[in-house]
Amino acid sequence: MFPIIPAASAADSGNQEGIFGYGSLAGGSWQSVTNLVSNAGVVSTDVAGVGTARGYLAACEYGEDKGIFGYGHDVVGNASMTNLVSNTGVVSTDVTGVGSARHMLAGCGYGEDKGIFGFGWISAATAITNLVSNAGVVSTDVAGVGTARKQVAACEYGSDKGIFGFGTTGTRVSITNLVSNAGVVATDQAATTGTSRVLLAACGYGGDKGIFGYGHDGSATAVTNLVSNAGVVSTDVTGVGTVRWYLSACEYGGDKGIFGYGYAGSSMMSMTNLVSNAGVVSTDVTGVGTGRTDSAACSFN
Repeated sequence: MFPIIPAASAADSGNQEGIFGYGSLAGGSWQSVTNLVSNAGVVSTDVAGVGTARGYLAACEYGEDKGIFGYGHDVVGNASMTNLVSNTGVVSTDVTGVGSARHMLAGCGYGEDKGIFGFGWISAATAITNLVSNAGVVSTDVAGVGTARKQVAACEYGSDKGIFGFGTTGTRVSITNLVSNAGVVATDQAATTGTSRVLLAACGYGGDKGIFGYGHDGSATAVTNLVSNAGVVSTDVTGVGTVRWYLSACEYGGDKGIFGYGYAGSSMMSMTNLVSNAGVVSTDVTGVGTGRTDSAACSFN
């Protein structure tokens, strides 16, 4: 007789740990510090930074169990270098950048083992993308599809697809662009019923769904919008936790998510808000590590 192989659970479908990295302090003091997230959503104290200190960067998963930080803004200006994250959460030194240097972009996984960076600001808003192979190699620029914009967010959905959403063209928007499991970006989806905003964050949850949260819609907000496993974005869900923007988010525990850090009024924050495998956001969890803005986050392991 053949052995019975149990079906994969939602908790088996994603990475177990996460990492927040880079960002800036008041006055634009760029950072390279990182903070690991355990499989229970517990954030570690600061880990000494590796690579060029910068902010306004993006991050995503690749290779099923590893991550990558890329692009951003450093003391010189727009950057294109990347830093790989091993399946134990160790960040590599700088890898020479590929593609247009830019900041205020976003990144997400697709195809189960690959990633994509997209949109952002060069000397104007752009919609170009750069694919990340399952070995962490970044491609040259792919011609942009959809409305050029910056200050976007992105996450995975449907277990092997991605979505970019929100941002600004000079005017805040709520449009989205779906990413196929082959890394092909779709034209603009009709504006969602969610609040148009910028400087928000997004992550996956539940194994095959996603969530956009927080940001700035004229003032700081904590509103969230769930993404179904078909890439459909929900209407606004009443915000939970401290309103803020310039934050980041990632998955943890296989099927849960976490929003962390950011800016609230006049304070650099380090608090986090956990997202259950049903997409429910928790109240504030006391922050750990250096409070900062403009960071990025991804999962690993």
